Amino acid sequence: MNKKPITMLLAGVMLTASLAACGVKKNEQPASVATASTVKDAQAKAGKTPVKLRILWWGSQPRHDATIKALDLYTKKNPNVTFEPEYQSFDGYIDKLSTQAAAKNTPDVFQMDAAWFNDWASSNRMADLSSVNSKDVDKALLDTGTYKGKVYAIPLGNNALGMIYNKVVFDKLGVQPPKTWDELFQLAKDIKPKLAKDQYLIKDLTADYTMYSSYQLSKGKGYPRTQDGKFNYDKDTWIDFMTKMQELRKGGFVAQPDVTTSDKGFDAKLDLLGQEKVMIKQSHAAEFGGFDSLKPGSFALATLPKGAEAGGWLKASMYWSVNPDSKAKEEAMKFIDWFINDQEAADILGTSRGVPVSKKIVDYLQPKFNANDKAGINLITQTAQGGGKAFDPGPGMKGGWAKFATNKEYDNITQQIMFDKMTPQQGWEEVVKLSKDL
Repeated sequence: MNKKPITMLLAGVMLTASLAACGVKKNEQPASVATASTVKDAQAKAGKTPVKLRILWWGSQPRHDATIKALDLYTKKNPNVTFEPEYQSFDGYIDKLSTQAAAKNTPDVFQMDAAWFNDWASSNRMADLSSVNSKDVDKALLDTGTYKGKVYAIPLGNNALGMIYNKVVFDKLGVQPPKTWDELFQLAKDIKPKLAKDQYLIKDLTADYTMYSSYQLSKGKGYPRTQDGKFNYDKDTWIDFMTKMQELRKGGFVAQPDVTTSDKGFDAKLDLLGQEKVMIKQSHAAEFGGFDSLKPGSFALATLPKGAEAGGWLKASMYWSVNPDSKAKEEAMKFIDWFINDQEAADILGTSRGVPVSKKIVDYLQPKFNANDKAGINLITQTAQGGGKAFDPGPGMKGGWAKFATNKEYDNITQQIMFDKMTPQQGWEEVVKLSKDL
């Protein structure tokens, strides 16, 4: 990714925009976007060849609802186009998408994440979207979905990684969100006696790939993988993090492993933050509305803890991509064009996928931004002002890196440490072995 215009990427965002619900929720199948009889009658009147687009995304209930309404509107305006929506939580999403791709059954339109982009683009699993109208999208943001000069993923929003915390509980206890990692670890100890037996400041972060990445970044050691795809896990930093979590776990200051692994983001019954089992979790700015829907008015956002450097980062919230083998590529691209540029679509979608990428749409929506939107944009602003880097997984995401990215092999190692089946030192030796496949 071109990092030079990071300031440009955020300038319009910090001045005029904000974020809302964009998280993950339990698996569910969305309702039909239109009745068969209504669509058939409209298609007959339009006199056009019927087209059905399969479309796949992950997200919170607010995003799900907004997307369905947008699809309905598109069909109303383009009666020959209907949709077959597929929806699920972020958990397991890339596994499902990869399985579909391997079976030559990828949906026509699908949501893409920065962490998988280079792998998919380099393996010809996405269509060239360079012809989609993106003239009002900041070039630095568009570059994040560009591979070897061609656009394969159209960004749908601006985003930043930070923390969400239970402000009601924090205010009641008279504590502030930690600004450094040392403050986080200390607060986990200090706050435990003031909480119920089954409540903790945080869950066990041992197997949390993202939070470790933040920790290493904050230590000035860079991301665990370099932009050119080289293994960059820092041994001392990694063992230090695993050891600190081990000490907190044995002291009873973090949620125990069985509780930690039961956490299901945005599930009303299983989300640990929503159930007040933990008081802090990582959160993207664009996920705030999804969390707020669990306990309206209870949460607030803060930047990730710092070390020598900032621990948070900036990124596109997500993208739309198209199956290169789709028989309806042109219609899929017309839909994406409409999705990011149409004002009526913007009225429905709002900030369900982050701050809109079109500058014109941002200006149009500005008077309509709500408190959740403003909370999200404030996190983006603070992350940028605090020195947060732009997230760029680099070409190393292809091949063996998928083992890290999808938390399969790597997650198995860290979970063994979390369940005390392996020491941090033994775990490091296994990570090094795993790195030989990269």
